Amino acid sequence: MRQPQKYPVFLCNLHNSKPSMIQRTKLSVNINKFATIRNARGGNNPNLVQVAKDCEAFGAQGITVHPRPDERHIRFSDVYDLKKTVTTEFNIEGYPSPQFIQLIHEIKPEQVTLVPDPPGVLTSNAGWDTIKYMDFLKTVVADLKKSASRVSIFLEANPLLVESAVLTGADRIELYTESYATNYSIDKEMAIKPFIATALEAERLGIGLNAGHDLDLHNLNYLSQQLPNLQEVSIGHALVCDALYHGLQNTIQMYLHQLKV
Repeated sequence: MRQPQKYPVFLCNLHNSKPSMIQRTKLSVNINKFATIRNARGGNNPNLVQVAKDCEAFGAQGITVHPRPDERHIRFSDVYDLKKTVTTEFNIEGYPSPQFIQLIHEIKPEQVTLVPDPPGVLTSNAGWDTIKYMDFLKTVVADLKKSASRVSIFLEANPLLVESAVLTGADRIELYTESYATNYSIDKEMAIKPFIATALEAERLGIGLNAGHDLDLHNLNYLSQQLPNLQEVSIGHALVCDALYHGLQNTIQMYLHQLKV
């Protein structure tokens, strides 16, 4: 008989944590995957507005969406509906196409995260070369800051890219953590090294720091402990997968627990 896969249990620690433990990094839940499930059958189940409300009620400190041109998960209409609902931080990710820029000006989110996604990409798979595209990003950032409270740039873990990111006028960078997640189980100290170096450079230059992509219950705590001044993580796919086993409320609490120091 096939044995069920074992998952790490953190819930038992939630009530035994030391009073001195604090959460210094915010959790923004990316709800794209819920939209993928909805779109697979049509209709409105799960209802994204209710999902966002529940995520916030269960402790999430932000809601992230990434509308793509083909609307294969989040639709542009969803973003307008969610704007009326989200009471925490609304973070909208995407490539700065004319359609996306117009959306930001109309929604006026708390944060916009610029991602260099080509139209047909399955998921975000690279950060910006802020040296090569600095002039382009500078123009886009200046435009978006008319409507968004904060602009963040999706960035590879490379300290040489931070200064040019600062020069674009962005408020934060979001570290693309796929390589960290991939190599974490092989050698976590080596996996985190370029991220620490980039985070230290961001701290030195005075730009805020976010992180996201493939973060999960196994690798999140080590990342949050090692990176100075990590202000926010955005997590979607892994969180939704964990919720299938643990339930959405428990899962959000488990992720929040991993961000405590």
